[in-house]
Amino acid sequence: MSTRGLVLYLLSGFSVSVVSVLFLRNNPYPNSNILHSPYESISTDKVWPELEFNWRIVLATLIGFLGSACGTVGGVGGGGIFVPMLTLIVGFDTKSAAALSKCMIMGASASSVWYNIRVPHPTREVPIIDYDLALLFQPMLMLGITVGVALSVVFPYWLITVLIIILFIGTSSRSFCKGVEMWKDETILKKEMAKQQETLVNSRGELLIDTEYDPLVPREEKSELQILCFNLRWKYLTVLLLLWVAFLLLQVLKNDVAVCSAWYWVFFCLQFPIALGVFGHESVKLYKKHKERLSTGNMENICGASIEWTAVHITFCALCGILGGTVGGLLGSGGGFILGPLLLEIGVIPQVASATATFVMMFSSSLSVVEFYLLKRFPVPYALYLMGVSILAGFWGQFFIRKLVTILKRASLVVFILSGVIFASAIIMGVVGIEKSIKMTQNHEFMGFLGFCSSQ
Repeated sequence: MSTRGLVLYLLSGFSVSVVSVLFLRNNPYPNSNILHSPYESISTDKVWPELEFNWRIVLATLIGFLGSACGTVGGVGGGGIFVPMLTLIVGFDTKSAAALSKCMIMGASASSVWYNIRVPHPTREVPIIDYDLALLFQPMLMLGITVGVALSVVFPYWLITVLIIILFIGTSSRSFCKGVEMWKDETILKKEMAKQQETLVNSRGELLIDTEYDPLVPREEKSELQILCFNLRWKYLTVLLLLWVAFLLLQVLKNDVAVCSAWYWVFFCLQFPIALGVFGHESVKLYKKHKERLSTGNMENICGASIEWTAVHITFCALCGILGGTVGGLLGSGGGFILGPLLLEIGVIPQVASATATFVMMFSSSLSVVEFYLLKRFPVPYALYLMGVSILAGFWGQFFIRKLVTILKRASLVVFILSGVIFASAIIMGVVGIEKSIKMTQNHEFMGFLGFCSSQ
């Protein structure tokens, strides 16, 4: 499946799904129950189980550890696994589970970022985190999350389930195909390198067997502190932090005023110029650099991506960033289910794609965690425990997989893990969503779009 085919698949699937709701917009049952949010279960009460040692917490710890380890390595977070785990196994209500899922994603992303900034780029003398791409996608991702949270109270639950299945199946399939292509290329490269090591000829024509030469200009070995300082770019970090603070203030102010009031829409709409301003500045920067290099005949990539930074490609990245954030807002994930595969699609190598995606998710998930904390949407003891599990999982997952990639010389392993996590999330969320939608149908609940202001 090509990039163009994937985009057409997603657009057509989303269009058919949304249009189908029009046939269910009228409530056929006048006395039916109307949920206030697609994410609310049949019982809308807040359910917070006690934090105590039992088989549920043991199983949740195991699933959370494996999900965080694999999710951060693939750069997808793991929200599609955490939310069903917290509702079905631990017993939280869906809204609290979505909030706790953000806490787990934040913990795993933070520990992964701490690990990644202490390792060098595998092929170039640049930071392993691509800050240009992070600054390009972060504002659109945050904007999309805001839109997704708003749509979560409007969209019917069954429609969210269908959209998640369409999106996850498409991106996981494309990522798997990408991984297979990389595996084949790596196999060919390894065979060629093996042949070169087996048969070498010196300057006098003598045959040398199993001889290895050190490079004429050896790569300079840096200490861990030097790598850490090299990977940190304070200018980019300052801009991202200011963007994070601006969105947080707007969210706090928006939550303190009446829903759908004039000030509510003022604070909501102010997010657009802030996000578009940062995105536009970075887009113009990449566009100008691309034009300058073309004029000088320099074909080297501006950043980790190997695409041409034209207006069409920049618009495509903006739409994908908003889409990823919207899905993150609907699902309770960090938006990595779109960002991870997208970075691979535009030519970023797996190690950099994983590091950059987790770096971006650290900002977006932490924003949601602070907001949920102010709204008292999750129990603090449970959040601290699950964050501790995710922090350990994120660090050791990165450590183990990076070592495995180095030993086997197969970066495609990262892509296969990414594809597997997305596919597993599609199956889990699909089964849970279908089961819940059937119960809603049996209870004669409204299956169309809800009013935004009346559903808050």
